Amino acid sequence: MSERHNLLRSLPAIDRILREQVLQELLQQLPQEVLSEAAQDLIATLRQEILETGNAISPERLQPENLAAKAAVKCRQLLQPSLRKVINATGTLLHTNLGRAPLSPQALRAINDVAAGYSNLEIDLDTGRRGERFSHVESLLTRLTGAEAALVVNNNSGAVLLALTALGKGREAVVSRGELVEIGGAFRIPDVMEAGGVILREVGSSNRTHLHDYQKAINDNTEILLKVHTSNYRIVGFTKEVTATELLPLAREKDLILMEDLGSGLLIDLSTYGLEREPTVPEVVKAGVDVITFSGDKLLGGPQAGIIVGRKDLIQKLRKHPLARALRIDKLTLAALESTLQLYLKPEQALQELPVLNMFTAAAEEQQQRCQHLFEQLQAAGLAAEVKLIEDVSRVGGGAMPLTELSDWALEINPHSGRAAELAKQLRTFSPAVVVRVQNDCLLVNVRAVFAEEEALLAQILISVLKAKD
Repeated sequence: MSERHNLLRSLPAIDRILREQVLQELLQQLPQEVLSEAAQDLIATLRQEILETGNAISPERLQPENLAAKAAVKCRQLLQPSLRKVINATGTLLHTNLGRAPLSPQALRAINDVAAGYSNLEIDLDTGRRGERFSHVESLLTRLTGAEAALVVNNNSGAVLLALTALGKGREAVVSRGELVEIGGAFRIPDVMEAGGVILREVGSSNRTHLHDYQKAINDNTEILLKVHTSNYRIVGFTKEVTATELLPLAREKDLILMEDLGSGLLIDLSTYGLEREPTVPEVVKAGVDVITFSGDKLLGGPQAGIIVGRKDLIQKLRKHPLARALRIDKLTLAALESTLQLYLKPEQALQELPVLNMFTAAAEEQQQRCQHLFEQLQAAGLAAEVKLIEDVSRVGGGAMPLTELSDWALEINPHSGRAAELAKQLRTFSPAVVVRVQNDCLLVNVRAVFAEEEALLAQILISVLKAKD
């Protein structure tokens, strides 16, 4: 008992720790209360350890300078941004965990222009009267998609929720069981329908749904025929689905709303560049679908946004619904989206200027050359690892095209230590962080999603982590 008592008495006072130079220097950046709290937390942890275990604690752990150093590390973390830049060397282009689509230089300039001062977000500069924020992109969206009207909200989940709530609350929506999907963050279509007060009417089976399934489900309370993109999964083999085009005559006959959630949403066909064939938004509009929802930050290559296009009378109902305000898009996202959509006025410009489209369409031979250049730099650095240039595949990602793979190249780095996972973690501690794949206890570095201006820094970081110690 006396030993435990002596240990408790040996804990230094908080003010003694705060007098250490390392914390005194931080007073220029952080208030005294923050430094005191960090020191108090350390002392409290040590006190609890002594009381619970009674084990001897090394004198070094109790030294004021060592405790101050630990407190300083904790305090400096407050000065570092939690959300920060990452070099994406995974080969997954629309990486949900890494923020999906990077924005174009034009979009970044637009954000800066709007953020730096005031803007005409909700004022009509011609009349001087109150305007609608949606108007800044509606004409672009209608021109690019062929739809009668358009509306934007904060994300596609919100777009689906708004459309179902405004158009089908208290009524039934018919949807195939094979399309009752769950995507990232446990977002489930049935839950969204329930939240919107829409009654779910499931038809068909998980792998096969026929037109007559929809026909038999329709009753006096039916309002919507709903199609949902299955996004990040596919059912293959013995399957059958009813397309929106096939549902259209039924919707017209029964005076029902035909709604389709396209998920990612394409404005131009990318199948000629080796990507999986996906229906474009203009194609779906032309087919006659009444309401279409899709994302702004996936295949479109813009900021996170939920885009709704379709019949003017239905879009007007969505605008007037109270949820529209709760889900409305902010001015910075709106600026980025407008700039992104303007690039699509010339499709060839969009392919060049939008980072994700440029990454999608880059030739494998070009990627091989980039990998070869990085390989030569690493080889010349004397790494404690074996480096190989290997054939690889990159992936679209983002739940858009789960089966689509692009022929590619990568570096396979086999560290002599055999601790690939630990080295991958170390790469993530840099600023900017570097995220790679770990496979068969090797690091795989794919540069398709690495910007040209990041290549030299990527090489430096890899060398600093993998360089052989003298």
